[in-house]
Amino acid sequence: MRPSQEASSVRSAMSDIRHSLVRRDALSAAKEVLYHLDLYFSSQLQTAPLPIVEKGPIELLEEFIFHMPKERHPKPKRLNSLQELQLLEIMCSYFQEQTKDSVRQILFSSLFSPQGNKADDSRMALLGKLVSMAVAVLRVPVLECAASWLQRTPAVYCVRLARALVEDYCSLVPGSVQTLKQIFSASPRFCCQFITAVTSLYDLSSDELIPPKDLLEMVVSWIFEDPRLILITFLNTPIAANLPIGYLELAPLTGLIRWCVKAPLAYKRQKKASLSNGHVGSKMLPKDSAVCSDQDCHAMYSKLHLSVLQVMMILQGHLTEKNLYGRLGLVMFDHVLPLVEEISRLSDELNPLNATSEIELSLDRLAQSLQMAMASGALLCTRDDLRTVCSRLPHNNLLQLVISGPVQPQQQQQPAHTSLPPGFYPHIHTPPLGYPAHGARPAHPTLPSVQSFIPGMTFPYRPLH
Repeated sequence: MRPSQEASSVRSAMSDIRHSLVRRDALSAAKEVLYHLDLYFSSQLQTAPLPIVEKGPIELLEEFIFHMPKERHPKPKRLNSLQELQLLEIMCSYFQEQTKDSVRQILFSSLFSPQGNKADDSRMALLGKLVSMAVAVLRVPVLECAASWLQRTPAVYCVRLARALVEDYCSLVPGSVQTLKQIFSASPRFCCQFITAVTSLYDLSSDELIPPKDLLEMVVSWIFEDPRLILITFLNTPIAANLPIGYLELAPLTGLIRWCVKAPLAYKRQKKASLSNGHVGSKMLPKDSAVCSDQDCHAMYSKLHLSVLQVMMILQGHLTEKNLYGRLGLVMFDHVLPLVEEISRLSDELNPLNATSEIELSLDRLAQSLQMAMASGALLCTRDDLRTVCSRLPHNNLLQLVISGPVQPQQQQQPAHTSLPPGFYPHIHTPPLGYPAHGARPAHPTLPSVQSFIPGMTFPYRPLH
């Protein structure tokens, strides 16, 4: 069938479906459109492994699920609160009962992939409620679809979903975080993507963006139980030569490093603001943060920092195994720059408050993180790069050691790099992925195929005990 004939056939099929739905009540129409599109995509997948989602199915979903009016069509009936809850139950049941993951994924993507139109707000609102319900009733297929959505959707939308879940489980009802916490064993893949999203959202740039205590405690408990949790997306994703800009990272390493390094200064800044106002204002602090004592917060961030360092210790082996050592930076140097600038600004701002110990702790953690990231191949840069970036920071003995001398790789672990002259990081001499080779250096070889995530299949993920 020619492309024009195929497109005409799709339009005709969507038109027939619409005519059958337009006279139904809002809930029945929403349920029927899911049924019809399930049949449609199941048929499409029999002829093409990755069918292109046409405009017609998207428009049907926008009209009968998100209730966006179409040109020359009457305004669709909207669901009331009870009907919306019933729709969410129907959707949860559908994704739970649909046994073909490919059909689930394409319908979930058709429902919730942003289209850049007025329906996106309704789309995101319904997605937040659906994933929140899936967490409450432990619908793993929905969580797995949401994990894929987080991986292929621009970060600006991912943080909206993360914020909705944090509000539902860390703010609205005290103690409800235990429900969110239980998905650790049910869907580790979703947990990894959720951590990446919340570390992008809560960047500690202001007091409102300090992670709530319940969220922090949950993330620390997940990662401390098994640090390799944060590598699941990286281990199970085919790696492209050019990673897309504006999407979540393959691993939340940068975000977690930011949490650990900025935390001492951010909490000191928060205390300064509360003291200057003579009280702890509700608008000044994130909810539940007041019950997080200095000692509790210090202990949690210390545990998190240890876990992140442990992850980077094992990361070198995974990068080498995938032939990505020195060619793929999971900690982007471009993200280190604003982190260092923020530390410098906070240090200058807090110095009059005798924040010497907080500044020292922050710089110690920064030095340890940079050292481990460079030694493991997660951070691709030279010592000269670090000297330039860190030149404005207050003096710190450990940081000075890191930027003054290289980390010598162990001969037993890196036999392939023994021919390099001493005093160099091995990965400095291979162009990173996505960057052109310098001078006459040959281009890097084609990347090997990487095993992708297959639902129901095991992956290299073993708890540390």
